[in-house]
Amino acid sequence: MDEPDAPVPLRPSSLRVLVSDRQAEPLAGVTRRALVALAERTLAEEGVTSGELSLSFVDPGEIEDLHVRFLGEPGPTDVLSFPMDGEDGLLGDVVVCPEVAGRSNPDPASEVRLLVVHGVLHLLGYDHQEEDERARMWARQERYSGAAGLPGGAP
Repeated sequence: MDEPDAPVPLRPSSLRVLVSDRQAEPLAGVTRRALVALAERTLAEEGVTSGELSLSFVDPGEIEDLHVRFLGEPGPTDVLSFPMDGEDGLLGDVVVCPEVAGRSNPDPASEVRLLVVHGVLHLLGYDHQEEDERARMWARQERYSGAAGLPGGAP
């Protein structure tokens, strides 16, 4: 990824997406700019026009630590979302582990795009615990990420 930890503004607005790539190996197959655009498009489609979102790409050890610390669940996961309810303009943080994501899909870049959208939707209050909630979230996720053709559909 290009220039880790730097904000990547795409247009003058009050929406800002910050990206941090803390992996040992940089993400392959997708650019920071494309992921920022995807997050911005997802937010815009959901009616969000202002705020700050953080996207982080991490190794399995870091996401496992977060998974245990904040959810009490062992092992690494592919994506975590930490909503901040718009307090002080902060929408929240989405943390993606591309290495874990790559285990679910032969096209890791597509899976990362899907997980960025998945994480953003969680920040906005979507969930998938109940079947009707899951169907609603998956439909949006597939529409925004283009995941309808991906094996397994969604995480």
